[in-house]
Amino acid sequence: MPNAKLRNYLHLHILVFIAGFTAILGELITIGALALVWYRMLIAGILMFIYIKFVRLNIKIKRRTFWQFSAAGIIIALHWITFFEAINQANVSIALAMFSSGAFFASFIEPIFFKRRILAYEIIFGVIVILGVFLITSSELGYINGIILGLLSALFSTLFAVINGRFIERYDATVISFYEFISGVVFLTVFILLSGGSFDAQFFTLSNSDWLYIFILASVCTAYAFIAAVEIMRFISPFTVILSYNLEPVYGICMALILFPEKEKMSSQFYMGAIMVITIVLLDAIFKNYRLRKLKKTTNSN
Repeated sequence: MPNAKLRNYLHLHILVFIAGFTAILGELITIGALALVWYRMLIAGILMFIYIKFVRLNIKIKRRTFWQFSAAGIIIALHWITFFEAINQANVSIALAMFSSGAFFASFIEPIFFKRRILAYEIIFGVIVILGVFLITSSELGYINGIILGLLSALFSTLFAVINGRFIERYDATVISFYEFISGVVFLTVFILLSGGSFDAQFFTLSNSDWLYIFILASVCTAYAFIAAVEIMRFISPFTVILSYNLEPVYGICMALILFPEKEKMSSQFYMGAIMVITIVLLDAIFKNYRLRKLKKTTNSN
């Protein structure tokens, strides 16, 4: 049993490493963010469909549910576009540091969706996150476009996570993802065509390295990582999984410093700000877990 538990924890941190590696692939892939996300969602959607057929999962849903999943698919597409474009406009470190600010947005978005009051510590944490982001921004003004795109990416990511949190209460996670990926592809296809783009031979002419990185991104970092993360929650508490995934920026920034030392080396003020933001993200998860346990104890005692 101890070996099985250790194996699950190791698997979890491999998944967090894979999540951090997503940003590295975004740096290595040479095509634009729109095309990159289109390929990612298409290939991931196809792989999800193959998995659904293999496990014989029922994917029939109501029309209203389909449109709800489609809206979430558009949001995740916007999150990925702004995230990869933040990497293009700045670098991996900036994109991941800004992505960490999602905890700040969650402090205000979650109460709206779940109809609860904003907690005092969330306001304090939010102010500290703002200070961290200010430190990063003031020291790296040359990357202002990447910083803004990174913040937008964090906002879309938080919206998506909160919406999916409601879906997961009633629907299978794989079914949700399948419809979200496919609807994201449809949205991006229409957007590309309306914005003057085309799906000509040039669009599908990629270098061998781009094809390889995109396939790794769509298969390992998207389809596999999502299914595995859902499966691992059977053996490890959701809190531990969420807390571990909050280390994604740490893993990603460390990998970026090793792989792209010249482009990724930032000022000391940047790292101070990034440490502030990431620390608050981890503390936020710990506080939420403590509050949830306290609430359960009160409910059980009554």
